[in-house]
Amino acid sequence: MAPSSAPERTLAADCASCSGLCCVALAFARSADFAFDKPAGEECVNLDDGFGCRIHPQLRERGFKGCTVFDCFGAGQLVTRHTFDGRSWRDNAGVRTEMFAVFPIVRQLHELLWYLREAIAMPAAASIRATLRASWDAVTSAADAEPALILALDVDELRAPAAALLREAARLTREAATAEPTGGTHTPLRIKRSRLAPGADLLGADLRGADLRGAELRGALLIGADLRSADLTAAELIGADLRDARLDGADLHRAIYLTQPQVDAARGDETTRLPAALMRPSHWHHPSR
Repeated sequence: MAPSSAPERTLAADCASCSGLCCVALAFARSADFAFDKPAGEECVNLDDGFGCRIHPQLRERGFKGCTVFDCFGAGQLVTRHTFDGRSWRDNAGVRTEMFAVFPIVRQLHELLWYLREAIAMPAAASIRATLRASWDAVTSAADAEPALILALDVDELRAPAAALLREAARLTREAATAEPTGGTHTPLRIKRSRLAPGADLLGADLRGADLRGAELRGALLIGADLRSADLTAAELIGADLRDARLDGADLHRAIYLTQPQVDAARGDETTRLPAALMRPSHWHHPSR
């Protein structure tokens, strides 16, 4: 959903303005996504002196697919430039400890702001727009606070009312979309429609060409699912796991709460329709086979 009428704020990573926080503050475990283990707080061996990645162009080839699908939603540069006034974790042990604790909290807040901004822009959610904006203001104030206030923040207390608003905005938008006439023919569902539910296990499901307009797929497990040519107009995808899902020819340009990390983790091609706010991943350059 295009955030045309939503508040302005940078909610995408700007690595050039960050001090490599995701490469040191966070932990990752050796797996198909990471070539080795790295504890939280330990600097990745691929991080250079200028806070850049030595192997960035070859991350996927070198076994770091997980790095290519991570997005801090702009938290890295905010913490580096605003919260800590450009101070470096490399030069100050006290700053290091505090900065590494603040970063994941601000990332959570910025991800929440991503969803709130989208909800604010939903025409069907006009009736709750003022409340959504109030929630936006509260989360923004928390993210912009001093380190001590961020560390003392109860994120769940802030997130719970926002999550309820997001669900309501999504419901209104799903209902409005399903009332619209369908734009074409669709393939009959190869699974029971009752499986299209929040948190559903749709691992590897065959959903080719399916009419998924308005589907409530919040938190659904869609790893390796075949969604080629499916219509996901107003499908709610917050928290859905799209790793290696096939999106060739799928229509997601009006999908609800779709994020860049979800798109980056999936497989698609030049015929996949994405929301205007999202970028087509570089590994989508050629049609999926």
